[in-house]
Amino acid sequence: MATILRRSPGRSWRLERGAGRPILLATLDVPFDPDAARIAVDAAVESGCPLVVANVVELPPLAMSVRMGYDQLDLPANEEALRAPADLARSLGVAVERVRVRSMRPVAALLELVAERTPALVVFGPDESRLGSRRYRRAARRLRDTAPCLVWIPGA
Repeated sequence: MATILRRSPGRSWRLERGAGRPILLATLDVPFDPDAARIAVDAAVESGCPLVVANVVELPPLAMSVRMGYDQLDLPANEEALRAPADLARSLGVAVERVRVRSMRPVAALLELVAERTPALVVFGPDESRLGSRRYRRAARRLRDTAPCLVWIPGA
């Protein structure tokens, strides 16, 4: 994370934070684990880096659903839960970007997003009880083994 010491003429050293690599908070179309959301927002606030909140959604391969727009429906309860960390970070002065990725292979799409955005930290934050233990463990293991950056997983 970009931290630079600068000296102003006639003044002492001061600390400036640059907008370095972002913090990525990711879920797989379920609400965030509260600890994961807290860690991601805290890391973004403390480092002065932007926060990217990503919801990676499985796109079923049904052509008619895509044509009619049914692949983009969100449940209101999910939408509020997915928006909450972004709103909190924004209220604390962090630059926030919300991203929704639709793919037939959501974990592979998440790894592509990580490779594209090159975050300093990935916080894998889906609520395990809502996602399912087996799917959660497989996704977490794959992310941990292949991501080229720090990865934080609740309970790991």
